[in-house]
Amino acid sequence: MISINIVRELNEEKWRRFVEEQPQGNIFHTPEMFEVYSRVPQYRPEIWAALKGDVILALLIPLQISLMGGFLRRLTTRSVVHGSILCAPGIEGRDAMINLLQAYAQGAKPRPLFTELRNIFDYSELQATLNKCGFIFEEHLNYLINLNQSEDAIWQGISKSVRKHVRNSQRKGVEIIELSDHQQLIAGYELIKMVFKRIRVPLASFKLFESAFEILVPRGLLKIFLARVNNHYSSIRLVLTYKGVVYDWYMGTDRRFSSYYAEELLIWHTLRWGKENNFRLFDFGGAGKPNEEYGPREFKAKWGGAQVNYGRNIYVHSPSALKFSKAGYEFLRRVSRVF
Repeated sequence: MISINIVRELNEEKWRRFVEEQPQGNIFHTPEMFEVYSRVPQYRPEIWAALKGDVILALLIPLQISLMGGFLRRLTTRSVVHGSILCAPGIEGRDAMINLLQAYAQGAKPRPLFTELRNIFDYSELQATLNKCGFIFEEHLNYLINLNQSEDAIWQGISKSVRKHVRNSQRKGVEIIELSDHQQLIAGYELIKMVFKRIRVPLASFKLFESAFEILVPRGLLKIFLARVNNHYSSIRLVLTYKGVVYDWYMGTDRRFSSYYAEELLIWHTLRWGKENNFRLFDFGGAGKPNEEYGPREFKAKWGGAQVNYGRNIYVHSPSALKFSKAGYEFLRRVSRVF
């Protein structure tokens, strides 16, 4: 093993440069995304990095998310590493990653129930190492749409039914605009809340979206598109943009306007925008586990992307507490109006 130092803070410029230089560096590793999460109640982002001298070799940005405070915090807190771990190529980077994961597993405080690495690149070469560190692989699908092709090729890759919906939406006069002010953001958040209420999953506070709007939009790292039907906002889509990739992040829609197919038009608008602005890839943001029914996967499959299974890696910090927490979470989903 190489001699490295584990640190909990970084020089911002060195941090930013390390992410930009690594092929698998992504929007979720950036100081800007860290700042967004830092402003959100019940969110607690952390920096863990492995350095050799003053050279960064590995980076981990776990985000602790708590559903409840007080004495229930421990039973409702998990860590999500959006974009997974990042390490320099070669043996040095891999050894640094091992040191970093071992230090994190032993030193993460307050201790979450589990930590989930959400892989958005192919980490198959690292899987043996990750598993040895206790981060066990679980299958998880996604769809990636190649934007390095003609607009007509992208259009023809979409299913006939979806193309029909897009054309119907255009004929019905659905208007797509770019969100530009705070009042529109409030309206858009209400649309997102509708979706999360239907699927009975907790939604982050408005502060997440407000912070993203204030920090990421001016830096060109976030685009927010709204669909308007007869002067009513009917759908919203938020996409993160970084290093040639458009990341589908959040969406919301009002089912009262479902016959206008605004959601389909929004996605088509986003794909065209990405193509026109020289992005190479659209990342659809997850399609569930292969052997489980998942409605969004059926919808995403119709857009002509390549299905990938980069998966997730899970480290369980407290097995008994996690088992108890899962049972409590499912109960709350059934009975609580909050979810």
